[in-house]
Amino acid sequence: MKRFIGFVKKEFLHIFRDYRTLIILFGIPTAQILIFGFAVSNEIKNAGVAFLDLSKDEITQKLTNKIISSGFFRETEKLVNYNDIDRIFKKGKTKAVIVFEDNFGQKLKKEGTATVNIVADGSEPNVATLVTNYSMAIVNDFNMDLNRLGLSDVMLIQPEVRMFYNPNLKSHFMFVPGVITLILILICALMTSVAITREKEFGTMEVLLVSPLKPVQIILGKVMPYFILSFVNVILILLLSWFVFELPVKGSLILLLAESMLYILMSLSLGILISILSKTMQQAIFISLIGLMLPTILLSGFIFPIENMPKIYDYVSMILPPRYFIIIIKSIMIKGTGFLHIWKETIIICVMTLIFIGISIRKFRVRL
Repeated sequence: MKRFIGFVKKEFLHIFRDYRTLIILFGIPTAQILIFGFAVSNEIKNAGVAFLDLSKDEITQKLTNKIISSGFFRETEKLVNYNDIDRIFKKGKTKAVIVFEDNFGQKLKKEGTATVNIVADGSEPNVATLVTNYSMAIVNDFNMDLNRLGLSDVMLIQPEVRMFYNPNLKSHFMFVPGVITLILILICALMTSVAITREKEFGTMEVLLVSPLKPVQIILGKVMPYFILSFVNVILILLLSWFVFELPVKGSLILLLAESMLYILMSLSLGILISILSKTMQQAIFISLIGLMLPTILLSGFIFPIENMPKIYDYVSMILPPRYFIIIIKSIMIKGTGFLHIWKETIIICVMTLIFIGISIRKFRVRL
């Protein structure tokens, strides 16, 4: 029995000396419960909303203040005319526009009814549904306040909902861009990291390094097939989305393919970095899956809006490349925007690519 207890103590000491095992046992469950607990939410907080007030009377001002003071929305801009709606949606910071018709207050008092239009960004169906539901609930509550004040029993503000870019709120407007983002980073980063660590683990990397090929040529030869196959994947998904889901590319197809190639290059450079930092294929697979799949799904804005999360998750998502590619691909495919609306995200992905490549080259030379 003493021998068995001694053996168990030895195993405990072995586990405590290995920081990787401790991270798996305690770090990952803690991170997952925090991410799922705070990031996965069906509520909205601080969603951007703009106002197009064509009446500018006391009633519209009170309703505007009630919407903003609810805590669910924050005002992004006051619009002047209907042409501003498309412009502000293309910026990506506004989720809905509240439109008050001409002579809103006078019409409400004389006819007993007035219409407020809630125009939502349908490129994100889940967010659009939540925003419109919350807005309509606030308008209905405002109607109750009017009746409670005894101003009139027949006053009724009727909300009408419209969806920009996605009138029918089809879910594939959200899933197709997200799937492209997820597939590209997983195939490029995961498969590239495994391909190089396989050579290191089997001891054949040294054979390659003593060959006439230079190290840069070896790395390029490893990643080139995945670059081509990933680009074929992009074209295949776009064709399926067009013919099966009737989701055409509203913007420039050339710009979309160019941005996809940049994202593929970034993912490949990330995979190379993972392969250099990993000693075995198991480590590379673990880092790629845990470190890329869940953050891409949960913290990139693919499914759950980043605005609903605590501020710390907003900062964490800033270092995730999928967050910026999601914005790029939705802007081009669904909103039909040009390069002027996505240049910031493009520069960020370029900088990330250069950083990953620079660190990989430096670490690779040290290992040589």
